Amino acid sequence: MSKHGKSYLKAKEKVEEREYVLKDAVALLKEIKNSKFDESVDVSVRLSVDPKYPDQMVRGTVVLPFGTGKVKRVLVIATGEKQKEASEAGADFVGGDDMVEKIQKENWFDFDVVISTPDMMKSVGKLGKSLGTKGLMPSPKSGTVTFNVKETVAEIKKGRVEFRVDKSGIINSSVAKTSFDSEKIVENSKAFISAILKVRPATLKGKYVKSVFISSTMSPSIKINIQELES
Repeated sequence: MSKHGKSYLKAKEKVEEREYVLKDAVALLKEIKNSKFDESVDVSVRLSVDPKYPDQMVRGTVVLPFGTGKVKRVLVIATGEKQKEASEAGADFVGGDDMVEKIQKENWFDFDVVISTPDMMKSVGKLGKSLGTKGLMPSPKSGTVTFNVKETVAEIKKGRVEFRVDKSGIINSSVAKTSFDSEKIVENSKAFISAILKVRPATLKGKYVKSVFISSTMSPSIKINIQELES
């Protein structure tokens, strides 16, 4: 019994077993879309790194030129002037220990990103288990533990994406919506892949990127020619 429906199988018939230049892959992705909702466009990059070694952990952030098509709800945990900066920058929720308490007592998670100033991390640390399991714990490496609250909130609202390689050596992220113009999907995809290329571990020998695929929520994956993006 097939795991996929007729629409998916029909779309898969149009995807050839070869590598596409990014522009052609995006054009094909829009052609085979047949759902009624605005699907997310995902880019998946398989690397040759072994994440169990600290010097081969690949992670970073990138502000996509045209955003992801989804506005993230931002919670800022800070004090004093930094709360004012967060509000002015467009943070959805701003507070200090009161927000920590709200999460603890009410099991409240109506947000997508948490930013904390360094001086509040002692309080935020109490939420390690609840935020950590949801991938929401602020971290200096992801830029979400910072005194640059205004700039960070603005970047996230514009479409900043955080990426991190998983245990199998893959980085996957949504970079657009299928309703975007093809040119915008291409530019967002390029920006995302370029950001990954820039953080290649210095200790890694040989080939860095094994493969790159682009897909939408309901579509089959389309393999991308990475050479055009590496040059």
